[in-house]
This record gives sequence, structure tokens and C-alpha cells, in this order.
Amino acid sequence: MSAPTPTPDAAPVPELRWGFLATGKIARSVAQDLALTPGARLVAVGSRRQEAAEEFADWYAAIGPRPTAHGSYEALVADPEVDVVYVASPHALHLEHARLAFEAGKHVLCEKPLTLDAAQAEEMVRLAGEHDRFLMEAMWTATHPVVREVAARLASGELGTPRHLHAELGFRVDADPSDRMLDPALGASALLDMGIYPLTVAHLLLGEAEALTATATLSEGGIDLDIAVAGRYPGGALATMTASMTSWSSRAAAVATSLGRVDLPDFHHPAAATFTPYAEGSSNDGGGLGEVLLLEGAEPVVGRGYGNELLEVARCVAAGLRESPLVPHAQTLALLRQMDDLRAQVGVRFPHER
Repeated sequence: MSAPTPTPDAAPVPELRWGFLATGKIARSVAQDLALTPGARLVAVGSRRQEAAEEFADWYAAIGPRPTAHGSYEALVADPEVDVVYVASPHALHLEHARLAFEAGKHVLCEKPLTLDAAQAEEMVRLAGEHDRFLMEAMWTATHPVVREVAARLASGELGTPRHLHAELGFRVDADPSDRMLDPALGASALLDMGIYPLTVAHLLLGEAEALTATATLSEGGIDLDIAVAGRYPGGALATMTASMTSWSSRAAAVATSLGRVDLPDFHHPAAATFTPYAEGSSNDGGGLGEVLLLEGAEPVVGRGYGNELLEVARCVAAGLRESPLVPHAQTLALLRQMDDLRAQVGVRFPHER
């Protein structure tokens, strides 16, 4: 497994002016971290309804300077004060909204998954190149200091050879069938909403998957409510990953190695990880355990971790980059191709694919 690509050289982060496209739950979560992020300033927010934009702006005013509220996405991307647009709309609308931003000359941070499928993602990457703008998927797991530290330690070999990874993420979704989380037309999918995180952490810690196999439980509307994935990774490492919209999972991840075990009790928002070494000849019955090693990030976690992806965008834009070395386009596309294949295996197709 190759070592992770380093972050661009550390330097004072210049101010970056953000515009938020859409005002849903994830936009609020990211905005809370933005208020804690050095150099980040929320200058505008856009919604399809002026009232929703005003409500978001009023809410944000309690934690930072009140942004300008725009009653359309077109008005948001046209705002000359905005440097980069954070696209936080439903998956099915990401390509359309990123296109608006690129055509207005803005850089883009787009919520994960970048699009519904790899073909749409390839088009978004093409558009970013055509307009010479920065594009990054908001896969903040890849920029999280703790996850990066675990990846670096595994790549160095000091924790042993990774042999098996398990990661799970899920929560019960009680919503109307027209809700984004359950509507196929908006990209509803346990795999795309939750499963992308276990797949990503496996990619970051083990390398690109060589083979993936899935089984799933589908809703009456044809979306995957629960999915389990088994994978084979470089060097013969294996992974098991689950995602659910019907039950409460542990949000834990663990990597069993030839020397011990790495545990991330909450890999979704990790405060730290641990490595427990095992003595030669022990039988994994509680004996032969070595001193537990605490694994923390080289950089502080900003807020819940969303702030670290905002810092990565700022570093890249300041350096004139058009993609992040931590969340490269090739990685985003590889994971979307994996999800395309997994959806095909379990029989999930979105309306635009029929």
C-alpha cells in the first residue's frame, strides 16, 4: 500500500469567502464548523426560496457575521463576494448546481457523493477543467487528521500488515417517502448516504478495492435500505462494510493487522484511534496484550471535522491547485465506480438510468 499523499505545505490560510448553495441539515452542520475555521468567511447563502435563505442567514448570525441571503441559486453564484460555492443540495442535483457555479467562475466544494454515478462525476470533473476551477468532493473523512494519522501509520508498516477491516454506519430514517432520504429521484440510497463512508475509509486505509460483492434489502420503491459489502484489497486484505437506514449501527471501524488491532470507536467523527498490540503466540483471549497506543492527528480537529475539509479547500485554492491531493478526482471517481457496480449487483437503479 502506498503512503498517503501529503497535504500541501503548511502556511497561513488566507481568507476564503464562501457561498452556501442550499440550506438543509448538512449545510447547517458545515456552517457551524465554518464559524470555527481560520480564514473562512460565510458571505452568502442561496435557496430556491428567499424565506429559507433569510432564515438560514438569521440562524448563522448567532455564530458569525450574517451572510447575504439570495432567493435563487443563480443569484448566489453571481454574487461577486463569493470565491467558492459549497453545493449542499440533494445528490441528484449536484451536477446541475456545480455547473451553475463553474459557469459563474466559482470554485466548488460539492457534498458527497459528488453525483449519482460515475458518468455524472466525470462530467463534473470535465466542467471544472473546462472552466479552470477547483473542485473537491466534500469527503471530509479523507481530510480528517485522525484518519490521516491512522493511514500514515499503517502505510509505514509499524502497526503490522493490515489483513481485515470492518466498518459500519447507519441510523434509522423515519421520513415521508417524498423525503430526500427515501425518494429515488433525489438519489436516496443507504449506500450513497452512509455506505460511502465505510467504502472510503477502506480505500484510505487499505488501498483501492480489487473486488467488491454486495447484498441488500430494498424498499418497495427500489432503494437500498440496508446493504452489506465484502471486499478484497491489495495484498490480500479483506473488508466487511455495512450501511443502514433502518437500524442504529455502532459507527465503529477496526483494522486487524499482523501485529494487533486498530480501533476507531467512532470512525465517522473520531476524536482519536487506538492500536492494541498482541504478543507473539497469544490466542486473542485477553492475554498477551501490549500497551495501548493512542493515535491522534498531527493537526487539531476543527469542530466536528468539517472545518478540516474547509481548510483543505483554502490551502489548495491559495496554492493554485485545481484538485486536492487528499481528495483527488481519481479517488472520487474510483469510489463512484465501485458504488455503480454495487448498485447493479443489488438491483438499484435511479430514474435517470432507466
